[in-house]
Amino acid sequence: MLFAVMCDDKPGAIEVRKANRPAHVEYLKTSGPVRQAGPFLDAEGQMVGSLVIIDVPDQAAADAWAANDPYALAGLFASVSIRPWNRVIQLPKPS
Repeated sequence: MLFAVMCDDKPGAIEVRKANRPAHVEYLKTSGPVRQAGPFLDAEGQMVGSLVIIDVPDQAAADAWAANDPYALAGLFASVSIRPWNRVIQLPKPS
């Protein structure tokens, strides 16, 4: 089952994000359930949050995955919302 993990950073936490980014990216690449991921950006293009689509059996697994993200463990997020998500359309990348 797909889940959208949507996270908003605490204000002024860009240094926490930068310091923990290598561990976060490694977690995304090696933990298994990640299907898509990327940061939310502010008007200046600075990272201010995260969106991760994961494929796990249920809400409990999604909650556990999110809780073990190095960003979460570092206290980066002001808020986290995890919701079931249904992909309706997946278009090929333009060439």
